[in-house]
Amino acid sequence: MSELTHLDGDGHVHMVDVSDKSDTIRIAKAVGSVQLSNKSMAALLKGNLKKGDALAVARIAGIMATKKTSELIPLCHPLPITKVDVIIEPDQLENLVLITATVKTKGPTGVEMEALTAVSIAALTLYDMLKSIDKNITISAVQLDEKQGGKSGAWKRILE
Repeated sequence: MSELTHLDGDGHVHMVDVSDKSDTIRIAKAVGSVQLSNKSMAALLKGNLKKGDALAVARIAGIMATKKTSELIPLCHPLPITKVDVIIEPDQLENLVLITATVKTKGPTGVEMEALTAVSIAALTLYDMLKSIDKNITISAVQLDEKQGGKSGAWKRILE
């Protein structure tokens, strides 16, 4: 009935069967940014927020979110995550925080959603920890930058 992978022949939603797919090393890298005000960037860099060290907490939240992706996104497969790296880099000149998550597994399906979830939750955690200082925080540009492994092979975002 449909060419959509998450619908069966009768149009019912189902989880895709990946049991016939080969286990391969799969890596995905996602990025996102959080725009801050001067005041919230200064507080972030000082590291003495009421809720604690926002950079450390956001990094941990991103890692934890990676492992919970299948519980958050319907029909997403639970995967044995073998590596998660969440890097959070404040740019004081631009009042911007760049978040990069790289996720790795050896399995039958990719980890793009896990990398995107890590970035999203790390960004939301920064928002939560800084919202008392600045309500104008903007989370943007959450996107997949590259992936490796599986049938479709390597892919990398081309900047235009």
